[in-house]
Amino acid sequence: MAPSLLDIIDTLPKDTWGPPTTTATTLNGVPYAPFSKGDKLGRMADWTAEGKERERGGRQQYQQRYRDQIYGGGGPGGLQTVFNIEGQNEESTFSLVDRSQTNTRGGRGFSSRGSAIFRGRGGQRGAPMQRGGRGTYQRVGQRGGQQGYDSRGGRGGRGGRRFGWKDYDKPQRNREASVQPKDTWRMLEEIDFNRLSKLNLDTGAGEDLDDYGFLYYYDRSYDKQPGTATSIRKLHVLQRAAYDVSTSSDPVIQDLAERDEATIFATDNILSMLMCAPRSVYSWDIIIQKQGGKIFLDKREGSSVDAVTVNENAADAPLEVSEGNKDTINSPGALREEATVINNLFPLQAVLESETSRHDMSNEHPFYNAAEEADPPASKAYKYRRFDLSVEADPEPLHLVVRTELDAVVKNNISGEDQFLVIKALNEFDSKAQGAGGALDWRSKLASQRGAVVATEMKNNSCKLARWTVQAILAKADLMKLGFISRAGPKNNLDHVVLGVLGYKPREFAAQMNLNLNNGWAIVRTFVDIVMKENAGDAKYVLVKDPNKPTIRLYQVPKDTFEEDEGDDRAALGMDKVEEDGAEE
Repeated sequence: MAPSLLDIIDTLPKDTWGPPTTTATTLNGVPYAPFSKGDKLGRMADWTAEGKERERGGRQQYQQRYRDQIYGGGGPGGLQTVFNIEGQNEESTFSLVDRSQTNTRGGRGFSSRGSAIFRGRGGQRGAPMQRGGRGTYQRVGQRGGQQGYDSRGGRGGRGGRRFGWKDYDKPQRNREASVQPKDTWRMLEEIDFNRLSKLNLDTGAGEDLDDYGFLYYYDRSYDKQPGTATSIRKLHVLQRAAYDVSTSSDPVIQDLAERDEATIFATDNILSMLMCAPRSVYSWDIIIQKQGGKIFLDKREGSSVDAVTVNENAADAPLEVSEGNKDTINSPGALREEATVINNLFPLQAVLESETSRHDMSNEHPFYNAAEEADPPASKAYKYRRFDLSVEADPEPLHLVVRTELDAVVKNNISGEDQFLVIKALNEFDSKAQGAGGALDWRSKLASQRGAVVATEMKNNSCKLARWTVQAILAKADLMKLGFISRAGPKNNLDHVVLGVLGYKPREFAAQMNLNLNNGWAIVRTFVDIVMKENAGDAKYVLVKDPNKPTIRLYQVPKDTFEEDEGDDRAALGMDKVEEDGAEE
C-alpha cells in the first residue's frame, strides 16, 4: 500500500520548511562570480546566423571579445573569472539580431540609378551604408564605378572620400619630424592641441611703428569672371629680388629691440605658424631665442615654416613615394616645392610695374641694395606693428613687435584712396589623382560653382588659408586676393596657368573659416610665459610639432644648435662657387 500524504509529511523535519540549511559559505567544486545590478542584457543569440560574424572579423568581433571585461561580474579590480572566459567562448558563435527596419514603401529603398541606399537608425552593425548616426558610412557618389563613403554620417557630394569595408583598420601614416631632437635637448613642456584650442587672449587691433619699401598697383584685369576663357593666362617667371629675412637678422627689428620698443619680436610668417598651430598636420619647428630679457621667434636655415603645403588637412592627403605613391610629382614634398614657387611668382605678375605710378612707404627698402643686386626689387612693403599681450596680473606691459608684409595697392572705386593688398595663390595639381581631397575641376567648376571650390579648399588647406588670413590681419590689409593657379597639364608641374582671382576681406574670410585670432594670441603668450619663467638667462629653445600627433613640444637646446649645420652649408656653397669659377676660367 502506497504511503499517504500525511505519512510523507510526518517524515519531514519539524523545525524547518524547504531544503535543509547549511553553514557552508561556498559551493564545493563550483566557482562563484559576483554580479552587479547595473549589468544590462544587450545580446541575444541568433541561431540562424552561427559563424557569420567570426568570418567577418573587424569591429564586431573586437567588441564580442572584450565586452565582458567591461560589463558583467568581473570580480574585484575588473579581473576575469571562469564564467567570463566561458562566456566569451560561447558568445563567439553568436551574432546580433538585425534590428533594422525593412523598407516596405516602394521607391525609397533604391535610387533611380539602381544603387541601394539603406535608411535607418545609425550605429547598427551589419549596415555599413546607412545614413546618419555615429560610426556609420554613407554612399555619397560614384566616380569611375567605385563607391564613395563619408565617415561623418552626413550627406556628401560628388567625389567624396572612398572607403573600403575595413578602412577603419587602415594603418596610420608615420611622417618624419622637421628636426630630430638630440640627447642634449631638454624637454620643458608637451602640450596637445586640445588644450591650446581652449585658450583666449584679447590683444586689440595693434599700432603701426614704421613702414618700409614700396608697392605697385594691382592689375584689375585679373578680377574678370574666373574660370572663363578670357580670364585664363599663363603664369610667367619673373626675375625679381625678393627677401625672406628671419627675425634676428632684420636690422629694423634689431634697432627696435635696442630702443626697448617691445619684449617679443617675430615675423608674420613665423607668428602665423604658431598662432595656427592647432590646424597643422605636418611637422614644423620654430627657434625661440632669449637674449637680454628679449624673446625672438626665429627660424633655422631651410625651415619648413617658409614652405607652402598642399592639401595638408585633406582626409586623404597626398602620399609619400615610400607609401606607394607612383606619381613623384604629386608627393607632399614635390607639391610643397611647386606651391612655394607659385606663391613667389604670382604676386609679381599680378601688379603693374611702373616707376612713375607706385606707392612709396615712409622709408626705403630695408634689404635691397642697388649696388649689389642685379635684379630689380619686387613690389613689397614691410610694416612693423606692435601688439599688447598683457593681462591684468602682469606687473609691466608685455608688447610684441611683428614685421608684416604687403604685396600691392589698389585704388578704391568710391573714395579713390589707396587700399593695401595681400596676394596669395592656391594651386591645383590633378583633381583625379590621389590626395586631391575631392576637389572639383577648377576649369569647369570655378565659374559656375565658385562657393563649392572655395569651401573645398578651406577644408583641404585649413592651416594654409588660416595662416594667410592671419598675416593679412596682422598687416592690417584691406583686401586679400586669392589666385587660382592650375597646371597646364596634369603631368606637367613646371608650366602653369592663372584661371582667375577672387578677393576677400580678411576679417570676413576669418569668420567663414571659424578662425579665432584671440586663441592664436593666447597660444603665443603661453609659450612666452614658459620661456620667461626659465631662469637660465640667455638661452635657446626649439618648438617642434610632432609629425604624427597633435602635440607641440618645447625643448631647451645648446646655444650653438643649428649654427654648425648652417656654417657647413655656407662652406659647401662657397666651395661650389669656387669650383664653378675655376671651371669658367
